[in-house]
Amino acid sequence: MPRPRTDHVPTPAGARRPRWRTAAIATGVVAVAAGGLYVAGLVATGDDISAGTRVDGVDIGGLSRAEAAERLRAQAPAAWTAPIPVRVGERTESVAPAAAGLTVDAEATAERAADPSRDPFTVIGRLFSSGDREVEPVFTRDAAKTDAAVAALAKRSDRLVREGSVAFRDGEAVATRPVAGQKLDTAKAAEALRAAYPAAPGAAPVVLPVAVTEPKLSGSEVERFLDAYAKPAVSGPVTLSVGDQRLSISPETLGDHLSVKDDDGRLTGSLDSAALLRDPDVARPLAAMTGAPVEGSLGVRDGRVVVVREGKAGREVTSRALGEAVEPLLTRTGAAARTASVATEVTEPRVSTASLASMGITEQMSTFTVNFPKAPYRTVNIGRAAELIDGSLVQPGQIWSFNETVGERTEENGFVDGTMILDGRYQEAPGGGVSAVATTVFNAVFFAGVQPVEYGAHSFYIERYPAGREATVAWGSLDQRFRNDTDKPIYIAASATDSSVTITFYGTKKYDSVEAVAGPRTNVTKPAEREATGEKCVPQPPLEGFDIAVDRVFKNGGQEVKRETFKTHYTPRDEVVCN
Repeated sequence: MPRPRTDHVPTPAGARRPRWRTAAIATGVVAVAAGGLYVAGLVATGDDISAGTRVDGVDIGGLSRAEAAERLRAQAPAAWTAPIPVRVGERTESVAPAAAGLTVDAEATAERAADPSRDPFTVIGRLFSSGDREVEPVFTRDAAKTDAAVAALAKRSDRLVREGSVAFRDGEAVATRPVAGQKLDTAKAAEALRAAYPAAPGAAPVVLPVAVTEPKLSGSEVERFLDAYAKPAVSGPVTLSVGDQRLSISPETLGDHLSVKDDDGRLTGSLDSAALLRDPDVARPLAAMTGAPVEGSLGVRDGRVVVVREGKAGREVTSRALGEAVEPLLTRTGAAARTASVATEVTEPRVSTASLASMGITEQMSTFTVNFPKAPYRTVNIGRAAELIDGSLVQPGQIWSFNETVGERTEENGFVDGTMILDGRYQEAPGGGVSAVATTVFNAVFFAGVQPVEYGAHSFYIERYPAGREATVAWGSLDQRFRNDTDKPIYIAASATDSSVTITFYGTKKYDSVEAVAGPRTNVTKPAEREATGEKCVPQPPLEGFDIAVDRVFKNGGQEVKRETFKTHYTPRDEVVCN
């Protein structure tokens, strides 16, 4: 039996085609259409910027990159160049973006706005897109310029802390208000500037970070002290009464002696009453109102120091009493409220019959006499010096000075010209002869056992003086001074005749006796001969120069307890012939 035929028979017209073939045909059609759209998109846009592209509101669609960059520069939004408002502490100012290195790069922004993608989906999508395209601008940030702009801000705004204070000047209270210190944090400020760019016009200031240093003293404390103390203290004079007399102290004088102290954030004022009492504007009228004590006068009678004129008590205002009277008035205002009485104290004279016994001037400590040839100028000058020295009272620890006591040897002071050693020879000069008094004082000091402070021997030896135990003085260059290193006052008696001067020290001896032990003359030097002219030339006999040492030996109970050596160098006394 024959097998059925299985040959392919064509499908009749109108019959359904196979499914796979239909899909292939559709795909081809889409591809052809997409290809056309892709080509159309490329033709429509080319290398330019897509239509509808904007940068911060500036339309650069359809432009080339160069055209877009030019438009961005010409139509740049105000925010790109507008100053950036900033606040540093309480100070508000602005920063120019370009000066701070903050700008928009137009070329780079145009490059960003160009359509770099060429994939079909992006290109075809552009043909059917009807919305605008926003592109962010490209910012340029120059760190060095930003740092420089911030540094300039810091220079204008940084300040050191200023502490508050109150002072008194010319009778007024002058306040310095406290001000907080501030320092710009430049690193964070630069970051804040960069973050704030671009700033829209009218934008709030950018607060830049600062470190604040608060003053230790508050402004309210300064005001409190001004109102409570400082202003009232110098609001007018204070008036003090001493008995029926009155003293007015001006605000200027008060202010000179007021001070202000900061005690842990609280101001306090104080008065230096001791300085106020010493102020001439206070001391002089108070002295006239109270009266200082009148010191008694000492003299020597029958070898003993006695009071020859009695002292009288006075009254005084102490610094404590002055402070107690004035200080309560400083916080008051009005003439009536700034008036008070001040207490006085009785002041006894240091020298009186009552005080003499306690002074300890009980014995003669030393006495020395120098003899000299008679001459009118010596009588005048030596007598005047002795007169000025007589009655000196040297307190324990005090330094006595020949020049301060005798004064300058001038005609007004009672001295005349006489012979003295100048430039290594005898010459006429004011006060010639007073070296005899200086030598006498030196020996009184020597044998009283008190401490020499300053002295100087003659340049060459004078025969009438003890070698190594003599002294001279010269106004303004050489003084003779000693310190009373005993614990009792020393009274100096001085007297002179036409041919001698005597100095005697009275007090309380530190040692039973003081002796002088002279050594031999050494380094003997022969004199020369000189000629001189002039009216003041004085002939001078020759004398050898030499060195000598003299020991001062202190004894108690006949035993040596101390020894001091005085060394003296004498130059030769040249022979001077006057022509």
